[in-house]
Amino acid sequence: MRFPRPARLAPLALAAALLVTACGDAAEEEGSSSATTAVTDSTTSGTAADGTAEAPATTVDSNVPPKPTVEIPTGEVTELVVTALVEGEGEGAKEGDTVVVHYVGVRSEDGTEFDNSYDRGEPLPVALGSQSVIPGWEQGLLGVKAGGQYQLDIPAELAYGDNPQGDIIQAGDALSFVVDVMAIIPATDPADAPDVTVEGAANRDELLTEDLVVGDGKELELGQTAYLHLIAFRGDTGEQVASSWETGQPQPIQFAEQGSLPGIIEGMAGMKVGGSRKMIIPFVDAFGSTGNPDLGIPADTDLVLVIDLIAIL
Repeated sequence: MRFPRPARLAPLALAAALLVTACGDAAEEEGSSSATTAVTDSTTSGTAADGTAEAPATTVDSNVPPKPTVEIPTGEVTELVVTALVEGEGEGAKEGDTVVVHYVGVRSEDGTEFDNSYDRGEPLPVALGSQSVIPGWEQGLLGVKAGGQYQLDIPAELAYGDNPQGDIIQAGDALSFVVDVMAIIPATDPADAPDVTVEGAANRDELLTEDLVVGDGKELELGQTAYLHLIAFRGDTGEQVASSWETGQPQPIQFAEQGSLPGIIEGMAGMKVGGSRKMIIPFVDAFGSTGNPDLGIPADTDLVLVIDLIAIL
């Protein structure tokens, strides 16, 4: 069961609008980046992310792991218990990091499942410290490691308390989850945003790309999820209209031709983790004759992007 994702707030709204448009409507229908789950706190908003070319990044196999079975805890769950079923590797997650997980959740009392990401085939990114998930997740995911599998047994006061959620989660329910940690993506300092000036120019007929930093990590391929940091500009005036650096956390985009802006797909081709690329996208391969009012980009206006590729999943 999925619950509506809270609205994204400015200044994040601008970067989110660009990426949601780039990803297309299919993602929303599938319940990935535009829909959330029972772990989401409906009183708060999600966050976006950023990074630098030098930022460390963890990548793992993009295959969806088998959906695990959640063992019902013995006795009443009165405090948060985190059990490492499989130890991960590398540094443990800390506040400010984005932890990308697959998960299955059940009522601790009887094991009734209320949600899982495995069937949807897309993991959930959780920015620790953003208060975008229930407290049991905020606390329970601290210290987890990439590649690990953990069970979180969460008392009601760290879940939904006396507020029922949907048809399954009742007032006072403790919840149990098993999560597979697909990646841990460190937050970065917004002060490290690249200093780029864009001069206004007439529309171009062809895509122009320039590598500001050549990455030395894994190369991006179609079908993968890219965690990136971006700055967007109007091509005609050079005005900056969006930046995900303001939040210090990574922003996912599905790197797929269907439903994506053709210019982004072509422009990011061949990028490797750690790379930074500037691209001038002709309006016909960006927002076309309709423009993007959310970004303040008029019709028939080229789009300039500076993209830092932080991680690939």
